[in-house]
Amino acid sequence: MLKGKKILIGVTGSIAAYKTASLVRLLVKQGATVKVIMTPGAGQFITPLTLSTVSGNPVLMQLTENDSWANHVMLGRWADLFIMAPLSCNTLAKMATGICDNLLMAVYLSATCPVMIAPAMDEDMWMHPSTQRNMKAMEDAGHWVLPVAYGSLASGLTGKGRMAEPETIVEEVEQFFHRVLSLKDKHVLITAGPTYEPIDPVRFIGNHSSGLMGFALAEAARNRGARVTLVTGPVQLRDVPGVEMVRVQTADQMYEACHRIFADCNIAIMAAAVADYKVAEPAQEKIKKKDNTLAVNLVKNRDILQSLGAIKKNQVVVGFALETNHEEANALKKLEAKNADFIVLNSLRDAGAGFGSDTNKITIFSKEGARFSFELKSKQAVAEDILNTIASHEKH
Repeated sequence: MLKGKKILIGVTGSIAAYKTASLVRLLVKQGATVKVIMTPGAGQFITPLTLSTVSGNPVLMQLTENDSWANHVMLGRWADLFIMAPLSCNTLAKMATGICDNLLMAVYLSATCPVMIAPAMDEDMWMHPSTQRNMKAMEDAGHWVLPVAYGSLASGLTGKGRMAEPETIVEEVEQFFHRVLSLKDKHVLITAGPTYEPIDPVRFIGNHSSGLMGFALAEAARNRGARVTLVTGPVQLRDVPGVEMVRVQTADQMYEACHRIFADCNIAIMAAAVADYKVAEPAQEKIKKKDNTLAVNLVKNRDILQSLGAIKKNQVVVGFALETNHEEANALKKLEAKNADFIVLNSLRDAGAGFGSDTNKITIFSKEGARFSFELKSKQAVAEDILNTIASHEKH
């Protein structure tokens, strides 16, 4: 099941580190290549020799050793999955705040692979508001968070905080790679951000879309093994590693790019906030301020979602509906009019949803009449909900 998979394990200062040897052994038995990084504190609970023996690879603890440098950037790029097991309260706090004071944190902060965490701590530490805030940061970062178990703790108490058992973690790893492979050999087209429709060489019509939702979808689809093409309007976001980026400005440019790509894709997710109208005849020179009023003649842009829905064959087409009133009725109307397979609805009346926010609250409607509602989540988590919904559709 895990043959050929490259797994990096981070071990932190927790009594649960004794379980990591069993975890490594089980992963290697399933065919995975495992490398281990330890914090200095982890060495108080398990020796590097033990973990190097069961993994078959040297254990790394320091950024530099014997005049050699542990290339933390390449370690994070080498792995298919980075597992923190056990994850102590201390290292969790560092991950949430970006503190980089050891090799493990340097690798974490430069890693481009997905991250899975298995927390381990006493119940009072686990339930502390600071820890819960830090765990929320891990979820918002899109990490695969394993629940803590209930049972005997190092303090002698009984409660929540035990690291998941090695067998449980291996099962989660198998599920993770099954999810990753869910879009293997699929080509996914995603649009993101606003479009800018020029009025003159220095002014434009636009909107407040940040592109965060589309970029989160592109990253999530890439993590599931898809070949992803992201067509994005003007946004202040970095390119997504491993994703083909197509940057455009106007709705016409986005329309042309999507139609060039669509025939070769399996799934199209239209998350961009495309301007409905453009200026009929943009001025070639800057318009000078003269009169008290200025009339600008607008004409309708070509509808990208509707045009793709009209020509789709076996592709899945997903649209977005940002509404301010009669939300559900308007979303269902759009679903039918655009011949889409799904419409993702969000409302500007929901706090924390919409443009510029790191979170979103969505309801997904399918052409078969199904309705899927989700709570307010990070846009990374929302991206997973959308892809899971599409995956369940494809199974049927």
